[in-house]
Amino acid sequence: MIGVKICGVRDVSTMQLCAGLQVDWVGFVFYQASPRYVTREQAKILNDSAPSCSMGGPVRVGLFVKADDEAIEQTLQSVKLDVLQIYDTEERAKAIRERFGLPTWLARGVASSSDLPSRSELDGYVIEAPHQEGDGRPGGLGRTFDWTLTKSWSAPAFWMLAGGLNPSNVGNALQASGAPAVDVSSGVEDSPGHKSHDLIKKFVEKARFGG
Repeated sequence: MIGVKICGVRDVSTMQLCAGLQVDWVGFVFYQASPRYVTREQAKILNDSAPSCSMGGPVRVGLFVKADDEAIEQTLQSVKLDVLQIYDTEERAKAIRERFGLPTWLARGVASSSDLPSRSELDGYVIEAPHQEGDGRPGGLGRTFDWTLTKSWSAPAFWMLAGGLNPSNVGNALQASGAPAVDVSSGVEDSPGHKSHDLIKKFVEKARFGG
């Protein structure tokens, strides 16, 4: 079954919905420039509102953008995260993985097949559209890329497709890309940072069953 990640969860009702839908991963955004930003304290409340992944709940993913070790450590002291999703260099992501001993994913912008990693010491990749000049933040911009670039890619680690996905296009995206999992944020929102429960339900159904 296709894996589904709902990123940018900010309220308890959405967290509980994701748990009820058996979403595979939920993402907490620890980046202040994002409309989906949550504080460590808010993330702890969200985390405590649904079963842990060991009890059948979603895997908790913390998203960090060019964060230093202190910021990550302080977050981990407040809220238990299962995976770290990093927007930085591959070398920095590897250092974070070694420092904190948690599965670490790197967000990788892809404009051509040469941007796809051929080997890896990381646990996963979030493959999305490349950063463009003038972008105020690295993700959650609703921008797609040529999904066929990943179709014949021999991925060196687990990966998921992100960027511009929504209930209307996720089926085509999966068919074109061959992705084993999908990551959605702005595509299931009524407005930036405000998740739509109806859109989340539709996205999960379309991703998993093509419904």
